[in-house]
Amino acid sequence: MSEPNELIVERPQPGVALVRLNRPEATNALSLPLQALLSQTFTALGADPEVRCIVLTGGEKVFAAGGDIHSLLDAGPIDILERHTERVWAPIQHCPKPVIAAVCGYAFGGGAELAMHCDIIVAGEGASFAQPEIRIGIMPGIGGTQRLVRAVGKFNAMKMLLTGRPVAAREAQAMGLVCEVVADAEVIPHALGLAATIAGMPPLAAQQIKEVVLAGLDAPLETALALERKANQLLFATRDQKEGMQAFLDKRRPRFEGR
Repeated sequence: MSEPNELIVERPQPGVALVRLNRPEATNALSLPLQALLSQTFTALGADPEVRCIVLTGGEKVFAAGGDIHSLLDAGPIDILERHTERVWAPIQHCPKPVIAAVCGYAFGGGAELAMHCDIIVAGEGASFAQPEIRIGIMPGIGGTQRLVRAVGKFNAMKMLLTGRPVAAREAQAMGLVCEVVADAEVIPHALGLAATIAGMPPLAAQQIKEVVLAGLDAPLETALALERKANQLLFATRDQKEGMQAFLDKRRPRFEGR
């Protein structure tokens, strides 16, 4: 059974939810109960109209060390199949709200995969990322091979996947895995500031941008451009579009309602 405090949800600012992994004694290893809590939490936050942006962190010392090896040691292939991790992680993958990963310390294995489920990754100077599964005789199983290669390209991904070696935050940024690197003590405040900026934007536009970017990643360019045009056209039916343009002309701050 999971403990309720293994995942802490806070509302530090209007429109912003802060989700904090809280298993410090286990370096935030993603046990099955913790994964279930993440699934339930993202389902709820994704449907909450008061939430416009989510920050996901493991705290000031470590993001997440990966899966719980104890639960994997004696597992067989059918055991792994029946866990249906794709269903458990689906609410994170398909969350309609923008999600920012605030990474301090290491994000290894499932922790790196969790960060890659997010839309923006902010890392501390001391952060590091790795897919070390090959070192224990397996491979990433929650999108690590697929999201990593899309983020950093084939050659960088192959190096990480085949050696299992960690890459530091600055190298991860140069590869395209990390958006910003800031001082370790500033990671969570910086991510919350970024989330506040996003939360102040029209939420329907933010959701459409996220949906079109993700849907268009693997689509032919002409198909992706058609998705973009249709989404842009749809936003002209919103009150926020009228408010945003009128506020621009009036030289005042817009008030976006998500309608």
